[in-house]
This record gives sequence, C-alpha cells and structure tokens, in this order.
Amino acid sequence: MGSSIAVAIQQNGQRVLWASEGRSEDSHMRAEKANLEDAGNLPTLVIESGLILSVCPPEFSPQTGANVSESGFKGIYVDANAISPARSRELGVLMEKIGVSYVDGSIVGSSDFSKGSSYLYLSGPKAPLVSEIFEGSDLHVVVLDGPLGAASALKMCYAAWTKGSAALLSGILSLAKDESVLDELWEQWKVSQKGLYTGAEQRVLEGTAKAWRFAGEMEEIANAFLGSSLPDGFHRAAAEIYRRQSGFKDASELPPLDEVIRTVLGSKS
Repeated sequence: MGSSIAVAIQQNGQRVLWASEGRSEDSHMRAEKANLEDAGNLPTLVIESGLILSVCPPEFSPQTGANVSESGFKGIYVDANAISPARSRELGVLMEKIGVSYVDGSIVGSSDFSKGSSYLYLSGPKAPLVSEIFEGSDLHVVVLDGPLGAASALKMCYAAWTKGSAALLSGILSLAKDESVLDELWEQWKVSQKGLYTGAEQRVLEGTAKAWRFAGEMEEIANAFLGSSLPDGFHRAAAEIYRRQSGFKDASELPPLDEVIRTVLGSKS
C-alpha cells in the first residue's frame, strides 16, 4: 500500500523519498518499482522532507511516530494506519508538542488505485493542505469535517464489518466442520442465505495472505469499541482468528478451505 501511495503522489509531480535502512528485500523491490528516491536512513529522510506519511502495520504505528519525532522533524506528519481514534489523537498530542503538524488519516480500498475504488480519508487542520498533493492521482482523497481522529474512526467502523465479518465466517465454518455439520450448513445457506452460500468461501480465503496484518487491525478496532464503552470481545476474537492464519502470510495462491479450517481449529484438527 505504501508504494501505491507514493506513486499517487508522484502523479502530481511531487518528489517522494523512502529510507531503505533495515528494510526487507521485498520493500526494496517495491521501492525500486515505484522509482522512489532512497534517503538511506530516517534522519536523512527527515532533513529532506516537509511531509512524512506513515503506512505500516498498526502495531508499528506508535514506534514509527516516535522515531520520526526523535529525529527532529518539524513538518507535517500523516499517520494513515489502521489505528483507533484514541491512539491517533495520542500521537497527535505527541507531534504537536514538538512542533509537528499532525494529520489523522486512513485508507479504504485496495492498493490498485486504478480501479477507482480506493480512498484516503484525512482529518485535522492541515488535512486540506495534504489533500492537494494527491490532486490528479487515481486515489480519491476526502477531507472530513469531524475532529482529529475522524479518519481513523471511519476506518475502524468500515473494517469492523468487512474484515471482522470475514473472521466471523472463518470461525463459523471451522465450528461447523468440528461439529460435523459443515455440509448441512452449506445446504441451509443455499436455501435461505444465497449470498453466504456463493460468497462465504471466497471471503474467507481472500484474507488469508494478509491475516498476519489484520490481527493488529482487529485489536485496534476492539480498542475503539472499548473507548466508546462498547463491548470489545468480538474483535479480540477476530484478532485471534487472524493470528491463527498468520502462516499464510504473503502466499501467492489461495489455500484450500479445508486447510484454513484446520489452521483455525489448531490442535483440535
């Protein structure tokens, strides 16, 4: 997703840098494909940049922000990660204390922006300024009128259903298999829930390669629910479902459903 964001910025004629130090071979390949300029390390990138946009797994968001703040950055910092509104606001307080302008962001949709269905939501006083760097790109950018944290809140609500319900389906199919009623469940869905009958398997399978990343996102969603005095247990459970699927990380092909079910059931299978 980060390289796709970079390409969208380049479509507006902007210079885009990245820091290769400590990054994986896959990250190097994506950066090379996107023609990103390598600053080498974070301190150099900070010196060269007026705006830094963070796109990483949610569990790394706080440390990424701390690393940037400790490097003397004084520009605009956009956290576009799947984090709870409260976590985003906490990061905003940290950044504002050291003179950094903070923008809360979130991304909805696939990394293939050419499909026209991917959105970057922004909130905060500097959000309109950030939106300008994407003008003319394939990424839809929406500045929200709500307070700082609104972009993260929207992402939490959206993914609570899309990814949360996919985890629920994984659990349901695994339970049915374990209780030897999976065939009967499919037959009942065929009669009364045609959408589930035709789409449930695909929804379960298509998330497996990124399940390792979705687990942290489910934890952030649970934190968001808890922050609004709502029960957080469902998405804690969804996080565990995805953690059990983490072995499918970056698989080039979708695994068979039976294999996913065995993985979710763990030792019981």
